[in-house]
Amino acid sequence: MRFLFLGDMVGRSGRNAVFSALPGLVSDYRLDFVVVNGENSAGGFGITEDIFRQTLTAGADVVTTGNHVWDQREALEFSTREERFLRPLNYPRGAPGNGSGLFEAKNGARVLVANIMGRLFVTPDLDDPFAAADQLVSACPLGEQADAVIIDFHAEATSEKQSMGHFLDGRASVVVGTHTHVPTADHQILSGGTAYQSDAGMCGDYDSSLGMEKEEPLNRFLTKVPRGRFEAAQGPATIAGLAVEISDRTGLAEKVAAVRVGPRLENSLPNFW
Repeated sequence: MRFLFLGDMVGRSGRNAVFSALPGLVSDYRLDFVVVNGENSAGGFGITEDIFRQTLTAGADVVTTGNHVWDQREALEFSTREERFLRPLNYPRGAPGNGSGLFEAKNGARVLVANIMGRLFVTPDLDDPFAAADQLVSACPLGEQADAVIIDFHAEATSEKQSMGHFLDGRASVVVGTHTHVPTADHQILSGGTAYQSDAGMCGDYDSSLGMEKEEPLNRFLTKVPRGRFEAAQGPATIAGLAVEISDRTGLAEKVAAVRVGPRLENSLPNFW
């Protein structure tokens, strides 16, 4: 199975880059399944139903989120009826929407996708992500109820992300980190066969501070006095993510590569498709 994950879309620039590039990637590489993190797509804060639907139209099969999931209040409503929209799985019982789902890929594979949020240096402080992950993969095991298992682990601390990767090694096809918006160089296949990357990076303008216009973040570091709101940067965007070849036989990763298309970052596309 050919799988593509794209990191956090940030603002209009980031989402337009995804909407422009993703249809071609799906077609050219005959992708079977695509997950896009959309939690920063509405001006850098949250996601609207219209943006969610445009992301599906562009080629995403599932849209994940994170700590900004409810920044646009309409998400509280449309999350309850859109099964392909995921909020973090480890929200307390009773939260609207779903944190995971079992979906069918273009090749017919059953793909379990979950969005889980870390606890270190990030708010809100949700339920134990490791317990949530363990319960998930125990209830729908790879190779039994699921042909592939994809985990978007939305977390700040690299140590927590790496620990989650090792915790699920051999039980998930892919564990990919989001939230910090900077692509890491550690994409790899862990010893148990799980594809891992600490952070996929963002789909956004990299002439910025994590996708935001850099003047106000810099001002706050220098003066500690806010002068205005954070605004999503509007320059040309680069899309960043992770490509994985998943075995149809075992559901584990066989090949993994970084994906980067756009200005500023060194462009990278998988050579195994």
